[in-house]
Amino acid sequence: MTNPSERPLISILVPCKNAALYLHECISSIYSQSYTHWELIMVDDHSTDDTRHIIQSWAAQNDQMKFISNPGKGIIDALRSAYSISKGSLITRMDADDIMTANKLKIMALQLIDNGPRHIATGKVKYFRNDQALGKGYKQYANWLNALSQKGNNFDEIYKECVIASPCWMIYREDLDAIGAFTPDLYPEDYDLVFRMYAYGLKIIPCADEILHLWRDHSERASRNDENYQDNSFLSLKLRYFIQLDLDQNKVLLLWGAGSKAKTIAKSLLNQNIDFDWITDNPKKIGHNIYGKILQSTLEIPVNESIQIILSMANPQEQLNIKERISKLSIGTDCQSFWFC
Repeated sequence: MTNPSERPLISILVPCKNAALYLHECISSIYSQSYTHWELIMVDDHSTDDTRHIIQSWAAQNDQMKFISNPGKGIIDALRSAYSISKGSLITRMDADDIMTANKLKIMALQLIDNGPRHIATGKVKYFRNDQALGKGYKQYANWLNALSQKGNNFDEIYKECVIASPCWMIYREDLDAIGAFTPDLYPEDYDLVFRMYAYGLKIIPCADEILHLWRDHSERASRNDENYQDNSFLSLKLRYFIQLDLDQNKVLLLWGAGSKAKTIAKSLLNQNIDFDWITDNPKKIGHNIYGKILQSTLEIPVNESIQIILSMANPQEQLNIKERISKLSIGTDCQSFWFC
């Protein structure tokens, strides 16, 4: 493994849109990798700043780097275009405003080589900002992701949030092709890809302890401003895959919660003619008729029946209380809980 030509080629796909402020730092971190057998494909998605010029300047001086313009529009088209000209047997993504730590590619590539196809390599991430203090929510999300990735049990909580960091995964090309790569036009595209990894039965390799990716937060991030990454888009995707992959028609389906998210879930289930019982532990909501469904008390959870529960509460303390309550309920062992929060 000392000869780069004997190592698998890694294709690094990087969609770029108005990232001029961060590109030099991003590209420098890739050229500083301890694993050197890679190709970098950067796609300019109709930037209006100096992004295109910066990428062209780097590409003109480096044979490992390719530059193309997005023939379509948006990140999905950019990823498709990059992937269509890639040659690597290992594929990974990178965000144009982020930073790789020096051993990122090496660690993930060696994990895949050791475990073979039908596996996903990932790694710990750390959010950062240069202009102000990082928000508490980002820190909590990174800590949650890292705890899952360290054990490799990310898919256990796939309905909560996207359980693999979009710029910190690597898989074999054959597996990416098997799950449809970047073909679907579904947003959020990173979460959709992770659901397809889950559906195909790929296994996540427990990650190394060190931080592999520095994830930049700033006010212009697409996840902050693009409507494709708003809450309703995430919730719609979760329900789509729950119904497709995990809904068991032979079990009683319960929806627990009476807030706005629960109402959105209820409306979607009703529109698709999926039967469910709606429960809440809020005494002010018990007995209310919403969309033709009467909200019942959580004390009326069916005993000794096979059930599935969709839980829609986001408050961490409330989640802990409900987890404890569920574990104490006399509902037998055939109970599945899905946290949509």
